[in-house]
Amino acid sequence: MCRSCREGVRSTWQDQRVESEQRALSILEGLDAEQREVALAVSGPVRVLAGAGTGKTRAITHRIAYSVVTGASDSERTLALTFTNRAAGEMRHRLRGLGVQGAQVRTFHAAALRQLRYFWPQLSRTAFPELMSSKASMVARALSHCKVDSDTALVRDVSGDIEWCKSNMIDSTLIHKAKRDFAIDVGTLAKVMDSYEGAKKDRNVLDFDDILMLMSAAIRTRPEIETAVHNAYKWFTVDEFQDVNPLQKSVLDLWVGERDDICVVGDPSQTIYSFTGASSEYLSEFVTKFPHSTRIELVRCYRCSPEIVAMANAVIHGDTRSKPLTLRSQQESGVAPTISAFADDNDEAEKIAASIKSMMNSGTSASEIAILFRINAQSAELETALSSLDIPLVLRGTERFFERPEVRSALTLLRGDAKNSGLVPTHLAEHVRDVLSGTGWSAQAPRGTGAVREKWESLLALMTMAEEMDPSTTLSEFIADLDARASVEHAPTADAVTLASIHSAKGLEWPVVFLVGCSEGLLPLSYADSEDGVDEERRLAYVGISRAARVLEISWGKARAPGGKPTRSLSRFFANIPRDLVTASADSGLVVSGSVVRGRSQSAPTRKRTGPKPCRVCGKGLVTPSERTIGRCMKCPGEPNEMIFESLRAWRKERSLEKSVPAYIIFTDATLTAMAEIAPSDLDGLAAIPGVGPAKLTEFGGELLQIIHAQN
Repeated sequence: MCRSCREGVRSTWQDQRVESEQRALSILEGLDAEQREVALAVSGPVRVLAGAGTGKTRAITHRIAYSVVTGASDSERTLALTFTNRAAGEMRHRLRGLGVQGAQVRTFHAAALRQLRYFWPQLSRTAFPELMSSKASMVARALSHCKVDSDTALVRDVSGDIEWCKSNMIDSTLIHKAKRDFAIDVGTLAKVMDSYEGAKKDRNVLDFDDILMLMSAAIRTRPEIETAVHNAYKWFTVDEFQDVNPLQKSVLDLWVGERDDICVVGDPSQTIYSFTGASSEYLSEFVTKFPHSTRIELVRCYRCSPEIVAMANAVIHGDTRSKPLTLRSQQESGVAPTISAFADDNDEAEKIAASIKSMMNSGTSASEIAILFRINAQSAELETALSSLDIPLVLRGTERFFERPEVRSALTLLRGDAKNSGLVPTHLAEHVRDVLSGTGWSAQAPRGTGAVREKWESLLALMTMAEEMDPSTTLSEFIADLDARASVEHAPTADAVTLASIHSAKGLEWPVVFLVGCSEGLLPLSYADSEDGVDEERRLAYVGISRAARVLEISWGKARAPGGKPTRSLSRFFANIPRDLVTASADSGLVVSGSVVRGRSQSAPTRKRTGPKPCRVCGKGLVTPSERTIGRCMKCPGEPNEMIFESLRAWRKERSLEKSVPAYIIFTDATLTAMAEIAPSDLDGLAAIPGVGPAKLTEFGGELLQIIHAQN
């Protein structure tokens, strides 16, 4: 090569080197000190503890890009693993924006499936098995084969038990050693598992856990496959490492082999999937396995205001058995989180809906608002309250209340009973309870989590709706009322308030979050009776808090239903929050040095409740919500002013037509009856009637008093 050619090559090489260095520097721009440290740690084992909202996805995608640009890794031999397709898609999008092509970013199952399909001709002479989209039908057949009566909820729970066993690499011969409360007895579950596995083999189908199990077996038993996998992937990143279960961890170890170019990222404080077998121990033990690993903590929170971060820190540091990260907000100061107590769940839902309506009228977009709850059954009252104010809503991670299978089945039974009997029940709630009992429902809550518990909660919500009706209401009228409730549930729209369980909200964020049902028994759930169980509930509370960017409103109801005994108390996770971190209502339940905090009072009149009221006729304690609303036993004679009652009903009909909502959303018959009997003379007297919340008092109070005064 002539001298001029050599100089040309050298010049081109230098230009490329300068361009590469400039590109590498540009990748580091905009990163904070800790994120930059992550990006620069391109070799050897790396553990990143990343708190909520600290930009972990930004840090690890820039790390991958920086390593490729600097030559520390080959994008074609890079494998990044995460847990959802949404997260994988976001990482791929960011890498493309950084100019990196070819890196594999997949979920564990997607990565294993791709490999399994590739190696299948070496493993079997048969066609690649069909993948089951759901194991429900086959589990149902296995239960039937083992003579176990089941419904949809039990099938879901047993399916979850089978998934848990596979995730923990426990087969039917070892299941008796498992530390878990299964949906059915261990011996029967072992038989069901064997029947299920046999049926899959006969039909040549796989479930998603089989993908990981088969790929694991292929690497362990076939050296040529192990070598091929190790040649294909040399540089690993694992996001949400606290959510890894034993089966995923075993496959990951086989993928990595004896090498140590692996970066794991996670937050033990966000471990909320232990019921699936996930364990944060792998994250904490990483530094034991790799004692010379690079260890970095991301604690600068770019999502939440300082006030919300302070609340999150206070809650998570209540777990004295671990050493959680302490977040530091990078946002401007905002408003303090609020803690408010309400009379009952309906009251809570109505006031939250009214608050959201006010926010929307002031310019906040519906899509900027989320309501988070612990269990799906809590959405029923919220759906009704939002719909009654024409607030669009979308549910995440669950069906709308009236679309749930157990609710649809119950309505079918109620319709059949009403059609076949033709009887007017002497007491609606008792009649509905009898019908639901025929489905196996009872007032006694099942222990534990899962679909059976969710089904019970949904039917309990249906039962509560029946109790809120006038006892003389016919079954047909009750069904018509339920149909009307269902009809006002608007279809999801792009600009809608999100209703979601805390579990399904993980990884998401909103400017405004209402965290509801924050009472003992709901958060933590009543059956979280061990230290580990309570700690996981605390982490759920932390996740819920850290979804909020600038406004966080925490609330709880003292009773479940209107007029019910106020037996609940504020969740232990919030009861001892330092007073200077929150704005609390006078009856919030917040405690400082053994005394209830006296903070701001509610601006609107509130109902005063001291427990079950006595009947104003006979003096006995009132039992049902309708009795407590009216203020007397249904057997005791009442003296409603018929003119007032009929005038109120006519007025209610006009308002329901005007708003295009069912009449019950304006006021129930029981509430109108109470108004007609008590005939309040002022707003305070009207506010004392169950069913008249602040929002309705503000909107309708003047009209109601005019009607009552005119006919009294």
